[in-house]
Amino acid sequence: MTAESSSSSSFGTFLRRFVFWEYRRASWQYDVIVALILLFIFATPRDWFRDQPRAAGIVILSAERGRQRVYIDGSLLANTSEESRESRVAALIQQKTGISRRVLRIEPIRDETEGEIKGYIAYTAP
Repeated sequence: MTAESSSSSSFGTFLRRFVFWEYRRASWQYDVIVALILLFIFATPRDWFRDQPRAAGIVILSAERGRQRVYIDGSLLANTSEESRESRVAALIQQKTGISRRVLRIEPIRDETEGEIKGYIAYTAP
């Protein structure tokens, strides 16, 4: 048996044991594998997996006296002019709920520190 085949078989044995986790608990190999897994979990940036949670774009909040409040994400109305905003909101609400509602008014929700519009509250009636 040559030194080259001996080293390749020992590497193959190491790889097989590593993949199938054949090390005994409390051995140094087991501890190294656990440390590598924890390092991967806590050191990997979330952006790599693009799994950032996103809220729903349209949320029905509440209804009082026949009027309904609807939250609309700011990105849904980002390229909409003020004149066509009400019709766009009405179309989005109908698309989401299947019910046609008249938009009474729309109020922007602004970020306190930057003043940037984060979303809108639309007040609607049947």
